[in-house]
Amino acid sequence: MVKIIVLLLIVLILFSLASGLYYLVKDKGSSERTVKALTWRVGLSVALFLLLVAGYYLGFIPKTGL
Repeated sequence: MVKIIVLLLIVLILFSLASGLYYLVKDKGSSERTVKALTWRVGLSVALFLLLVAGYYLGFIPKTGL
């Protein structure tokens, strides 16, 4: 279940990054759509990081020895 959520968040992050690039090129930096798209990307990245940390400490992500 955690793998599916992580993959979904990664896909959403990549989509937000691509839409930010699209709006940057299309609007030539004159609108706030680029900022909103990149703000979503940062928020999703922070959510993914917190999910991974919580999953590790709660035992959903197993500890592996190197």
